[in-house]
Amino acid sequence: MRLAMKTKSQNKTAIVILAAGNSSRLGRPKQLLKYKESNLLKNTISEALNTLNSFVLVVTGADNQNIEKELNSSQILTRFNEDWETGMASSIVKGLNELLQLNPDCEQCIFAVCDQPFVTSSIFENLINEYHKTEKGIIASAYSETLGTPVLFHKKYFKELLELSGQEGAKKIIKKYSDDVVSVDFKKGNIDIDTEEDYNKLFE
Repeated sequence: MRLAMKTKSQNKTAIVILAAGNSSRLGRPKQLLKYKESNLLKNTISEALNTLNSFVLVVTGADNQNIEKELNSSQILTRFNEDWETGMASSIVKGLNELLQLNPDCEQCIFAVCDQPFVTSSIFENLINEYHKTEKGIIASAYSETLGTPVLFHKKYFKELLELSGQEGAKKIIKKYSDDVVSVDFKKGNIDIDTEEDYNKLFE
């Protein structure tokens, strides 16, 4: 399967979905919360799979066995981050390392999270299109006067991404290289699911 995926992934944009957290504030795996006749993680995966010229890798951690059992898809790769408790940086590093093993020549990678219920394939495609249009190295989603996920990085930033540690996220690199950043609008990108209250608001 590795060889087959490697062939398929050439010259495509990787979408790495970070789904390793233990949802401590929620008290149950947010990845598996019911949403759109599916769940939050599957919704993100579905939108990523509908993105043209891309392939998808999911990084799991807490509750990985239950989560991976739910996915059971030949269309994606899942990788377990055994260091998930150290923070999001370890999942970024795990996902990117796996990606570069599969496709060392990958030109760009989008990092996404599993708890933004309003993410769509259009958001992913807008990032890719803006990357080709502007040739900037970082294309970030804009919402609530901030920049965040999903975010696309050109390969020139892979080394620094691999050096992230602890609770550091990709935002550190976005801020550091602000002159090489452009953004695309992501309406409702500020809505993510951290608590039961957040989840319940989805259905109001």
